[in-house]
Amino acid sequence: MAGIHLRGLAHRYPASDSATEAIYALNPLDQHWEDGGAYALLGPSGCGKTTLLNIISGLLHPSEGRVFFDGEDVTELSTERRNIAQVFQFPVVYDTLSVAENLAFPLRNRGLDATTIQSRVLDTLKMLGLESRAAERARSLSADDKQKISLGRGLVRTDVRAILFDEPLTVIDPHLKWQLRTELKKIHEQFAHTMIYVTHDQTEALTFADKVVVMNEGSILQVGTPKELFDRPLHTFVGTFIGSPGMNVLRCAFDGECAVVEGNRLMLNAEMLAAAGARNLASDKDVLLEVGVRPESLTVCAGSAGVAVELLRVEDLGRHLLLHLKLGEQTLRVIHPEGATIPEQIALEFNPDSTLLYADSRLVQAGNTHCHGGD
Repeated sequence: MAGIHLRGLAHRYPASDSATEAIYALNPLDQHWEDGGAYALLGPSGCGKTTLLNIISGLLHPSEGRVFFDGEDVTELSTERRNIAQVFQFPVVYDTLSVAENLAFPLRNRGLDATTIQSRVLDTLKMLGLESRAAERARSLSADDKQKISLGRGLVRTDVRAILFDEPLTVIDPHLKWQLRTELKKIHEQFAHTMIYVTHDQTEALTFADKVVVMNEGSILQVGTPKELFDRPLHTFVGTFIGSPGMNVLRCAFDGECAVVEGNRLMLNAEMLAAAGARNLASDKDVLLEVGVRPESLTVCAGSAGVAVELLRVEDLGRHLLLHLKLGEQTLRVIHPEGATIPEQIALEFNPDSTLLYADSRLVQAGNTHCHGGD
């Protein structure tokens, strides 16, 4: 296993037009991921997560920066010499070999003895639920089972420095995904492999990883636990991407004491108020200010007890209702308990501890004295 340090890393793909300068597919970044950690690279298609994974694996050489495994510079080393295992989005198997022979292949290549190979293959077959199909040729298997073999070839080795997964469950039937995610989590807990898992599915990321790396437009916006990403997103994109539904983001002003949304003054907690004051946001006219608040954090009340809103529509999601509301010229969503009354004159209570203030999409917090844009 290995700790992974990315230093000054960036990548540009060649421009299609020789007169056009290539733009960054991966913006300059520095990251240090701990030995034995389980990380998920999460973001929409085209955000740079597979580019980053392929640089770590050695399939792609970065335009800038260096890659270190446990302090060793591996930037110029091949994938094989980096001693990593990589599982791709679509199954890569040897059709003429049996299931067991496919799993044994990487172990035989490393000269392990027959007893060790047999033991590891049997353990992996059990883990994947393929014991009864061990002797079958891989060509006879479904796409689901072929991808299980690909996963197994990555997991059968215990000597790898890291295991990298590039959206490995894309071709897996939905009812099997939960089972395989659970197995991957158990394997990580048992063997403490350094694992990096690329996905655009937040459920996969949040259930698999100890730390989630949220990416957008070639930049890492936040690295944190699922709870940190949900409770305190450092960027409005993180807030809206994480959660179902995502965080409400509303344009606002700051009057020195409160955030002001459509003429309504919303209280902030003492920490955020102090950070906003230190930034002198009340007098900064060049910054875009927004408040972020989770649909789960808003409370519906009646009449003049809160901020008056207009009810647009109601979605019944079974366990709760999702209210679509209008506040001035802006819209937001609120999760409301199933069976609870919806007042005729509806209003909202904003909890100061759950109302976050953003300046140019970045969370306003102590020590954050200027805006960084999107990287």
